Amino acid sequence: MSALSLRGIHKSFGENPILKGVSLDAEPGEFIALVGPSGCGKSTLLRILAGLETADGGEIVVANQDITRLKAAERNMAMVFQSYALYPHLTAAQNIAVPLVMRRLTRARRLPLIGPLMPGQRKAIADIKRDVRSMAASLQIEHVLERKPGQMSGGQRQRVALGRAMVRQPAIFLMDEPLSNLDANLRVHARGEIVELHRRAGVPTLYVTHDQAEALSMADRVAVMIGGALLQLSPPQLIYDDPQHIEVAKFIGQPRINLLPSQIEAGSTVVLGDVRCVLSNRTLPAGRAVTLGVRPEFVGITRGGESGLPARIERVEFLGSEIIIYSRLEAIGETMIAKIPPVEGAGLAAGMPVRLHVAGEHVLVFGADGARLQAAPLTTSVAREAAHG
Repeated sequence: MSALSLRGIHKSFGENPILKGVSLDAEPGEFIALVGPSGCGKSTLLRILAGLETADGGEIVVANQDITRLKAAERNMAMVFQSYALYPHLTAAQNIAVPLVMRRLTRARRLPLIGPLMPGQRKAIADIKRDVRSMAASLQIEHVLERKPGQMSGGQRQRVALGRAMVRQPAIFLMDEPLSNLDANLRVHARGEIVELHRRAGVPTLYVTHDQAEALSMADRVAVMIGGALLQLSPPQLIYDDPQHIEVAKFIGQPRINLLPSQIEAGSTVVLGDVRCVLSNRTLPAGRAVTLGVRPEFVGITRGGESGLPARIERVEFLGSEIIIYSRLEAIGETMIAKIPPVEGAGLAAGMPVRLHVAGEHVLVFGADGARLQAAPLTTSVAREAAHG
């Protein structure tokens, strides 16, 4: 049984469709990252799930209960917004404690004159303070607990908002780019903390981000949304290695995937300018236009020889543990990117003629409609057309 099911969610603003029949199932305890470019509908989907927006069509089912028409307060979900949404007159500790106070203390217990006189009040308050301190320690914000939002940095306010959502132990966590205001080093640490907190809580989590590094490193499965449609929902490794649509391949991966226009010549052969690529164990209809996709790490470079694709280096980027080489292919005039270790890139510079070698088993083939033509890896040999007579 799925912990959460979204079934055919549609949403339009005026004449503009934002969500186009999105369906998704989250298993108990699963962490799903919704990733995609700005405007793809991922935050709108999260707001519909939280009850902050109304879907035009579709159903939301949580633990076999249809909650599509329930109010936000009745859904037992906690959401962290991209904006902080903190109470400015309360300290960080008080902000984090808000959901615990609302859940554990009755209206009478919350009254300043009556509450302290009621039995069990002291223990209830002590338990809330303990849980707040524990959450603050896990997020490294103990030192700001007595500060108000106006006295904290943007990153500190974001972590307070994160702590407020997590401390209540909801049925489902919803997170809308919660790390967007943190610096790079703190972001890496915070995403590890979120994963650990999720592991301990075991609560299904939907996490919206435009940062593919966050999505791939944190999630059990990644949902790639493009133009209001959910194009693929798969584990991170499959999203990267086995994209089922060209838009998924283009969005996931840094540097970007190499996409080369080609045409099927006959059977298992595609033409790339004056170069033939023989795709073993594959039969394709002759004359069909396709696009070949190759990740930069599967492109090798040599300075001489007759094999490989002739190219000329346009620029070289040194990034410490790797070098990114941009080269223009002579056959079709397209730029091809290679990612290589520094030891292999020593001496390479802009303007140098080189040969590019493709690790053929990692070549992906996409049709004119963007869909993958073959899900299984391809065994590819690349050679100059002249070599075949």
